[in-house]
Amino acid sequence: MHPSLDKPIGQADARLVLAVDLGTSGCKCALVSLDGTVQAWAFRAVQLHVQGALAEQEPQDWWKAFLDSADEILGADAGLRSRVVAVCCSTQTEGTVCVDRNGQAIGRALTWLDARGAAAMARRVRGRGLSIEGYGPLKLWRWLRLTGGAPSLSGRDSAGHMVYLRDEEPERYERTHKFLNVLDYMNLRLSGRFCATQDSAVTAWVTDNRNPHQIHYDAGLIRLLGIDAAKLPELVHSTDVLGPLLPEVVQALGLDPQTVVVAGAVDNSAVAVGAAVNDFETHLYLGTSSWLGAHIPFMKTDVRHKIAAIPCAIDGRYLAMALQSTAGANLSFLRDRILYHPDELASDEEHPAVYEMLSKIAARVPPGARGLIYTPWLLGERTPVDDPLLRAGLFNMSLEHTREDIFRAFLEGVALNTRWMLEPFARLLGRNAGTITAVGGGAQSDVWCQILADVTGQPIRQVDNPIQTNVIGTTFIAAVGIGALTITDLGHLRRAHAIYEPSSALRRQYSDQFETFKEVRARLAPLYHRLNAPQGAAA
Repeated sequence: MHPSLDKPIGQADARLVLAVDLGTSGCKCALVSLDGTVQAWAFRAVQLHVQGALAEQEPQDWWKAFLDSADEILGADAGLRSRVVAVCCSTQTEGTVCVDRNGQAIGRALTWLDARGAAAMARRVRGRGLSIEGYGPLKLWRWLRLTGGAPSLSGRDSAGHMVYLRDEEPERYERTHKFLNVLDYMNLRLSGRFCATQDSAVTAWVTDNRNPHQIHYDAGLIRLLGIDAAKLPELVHSTDVLGPLLPEVVQALGLDPQTVVVAGAVDNSAVAVGAAVNDFETHLYLGTSSWLGAHIPFMKTDVRHKIAAIPCAIDGRYLAMALQSTAGANLSFLRDRILYHPDELASDEEHPAVYEMLSKIAARVPPGARGLIYTPWLLGERTPVDDPLLRAGLFNMSLEHTREDIFRAFLEGVALNTRWMLEPFARLLGRNAGTITAVGGGAQSDVWCQILADVTGQPIRQVDNPIQTNVIGTTFIAAVGIGALTITDLGHLRRAHAIYEPSSALRRQYSDQFETFKEVRARLAPLYHRLNAPQGAAA
């Protein structure tokens, strides 16, 4: 053990976790104290290779981005390096890496955007007669009963990747010793162990999740996919210590040889630990996409509204999630494609504080954006309706509107969609969601937090440093893993920056606007389906 691992946490505790947040865009490394205070962080971008349904990344690029960003924050300070007692990762999920017996990656990794497995998955999930949205009823029942969900027909999850490789790249499939998720690959490079956490294995859809303390592979589900069980890694808990850092990593980063690797979690699980750990305590992540999440003590699925409670980083609990496809992506679209699109109208100025300015301008516009309504479905929607053909739009625009109204309508549109998700989410919880903890980059906006409170009718709790929730949650997982904290300690460590109460004066106005928002979807969905149907679908 590291000589300081058994030290109780206190005000003068100098121990640090090297927390890794590996997303699709790149790798962020942070040095975080055990109470969740971020001391330093650095980021390195990683290239995404996209061609049609293919969306891949080089695992070696992940590793290099990790080493470079970690080296930057550790610097030349030997004393700082000596304070690191654990390394722990959170990563993008639904990625698949094929590795050989030596742990070497075989080709590029398939990311969560890679849809080449759709046809292979469709062949496996359909029945011989009656079909429920493409699934054979008995097969769907079995998946839902055992796992709480089912393989995606898009082919973009781990199950879709594995069956694609089985059917379309048999040579690579045969050479594969283990299929690893992104988190599992990073842990292999750090500790030398071929293993998967309970949450990283979820979207392989081959685990029996009914007992959250004893999640295990199910032979029948593995047979449904038609893959070799021996190619699946050992299952571990997120808080398990996998062992010490491998000597080559110790040497590369100048860390203590007794620094340990804690298994960690996929990104949504890590965010949930950093946001709110108590049962039924709801959080809202506002990033490129967004989701509502809450830890609950039971597995439950709302098939109609695409909400499920699945294994997570907290042993004995499930994470209920409702996902919105695009949230902050709407603001990125507004910035990159409308305001500062590189064409003849663009200026050469840089605008580093665009989101701050958007919030400031939106605050000047009266609630309701002077009747302007925005639907934030740039990539379709997943909850509470799973409809990839829906699209974004501004409705009821007149000559009286300005771009100030548009800015506010964008923020209100995401809030209206959040209220739409909240209805079935609260029913799954079996109670009112209560105060919602807002985290992620979008939660830095005071204006957006107040809009969310007014539109949803729920108090919004804005935490300190909401954009760093992922690495803070990762650090908490590591702290529990080394025995410095318990899960019950975590709820007291996240401090509220502000609480935004919903305005009773705006309740009727936003309720009316919400009904209009839903009516826009209902009336325009048939038109969107006609406009955006894949070529040949009508025939």
